[in-house]
Amino acid sequence: MKAQMQKGFTLIELMIVVAIIGILAAVAIPQYQDYTSKSQVSAGLAEVAPAKTAFELAINDGRALTANNLTELGIQHSARCTMTSAAYVPATGITAKTNLITCELKGNAKITGAKINMARDADGKWSCEIDKVTGWKEAYTPAGCTAS
Repeated sequence: MKAQMQKGFTLIELMIVVAIIGILAAVAIPQYQDYTSKSQVSAGLAEVAPAKTAFELAINDGRALTANNLTELGIQHSARCTMTSAAYVPATGITAKTNLITCELKGNAKITGAKINMARDADGKWSCEIDKVTGWKEAYTPAGCTAS
């Protein structure tokens, strides 16, 4: 009797490959989702930078800004951020809570609704605080920001 040569892969070999791919996917997909969330938060923070510049220019020009003065500052909402701005109160001085630029994040479900608050103090220093949402991981918090 003549022996036949095996052609292709056996069923068990294919099942082992599928199991290995499943294990790799189980590890890789959550890591990728975390990476995506972190990059979307960083992108939201980057979108606040032009708002800070416009805010500083308005303050340096002596303009009294009102709440939600985005059109006055030339700031627009984006695919990643719903931007809001709080009022500048020149007569009583500047406090961190009256000078906020806020980016409410949109995108991945793990970060949607979180807010990046940029606050300006009386010395002109900006601070970054993030209002977290359920499911927030500390890894999403960009350097220089605090999450609460």
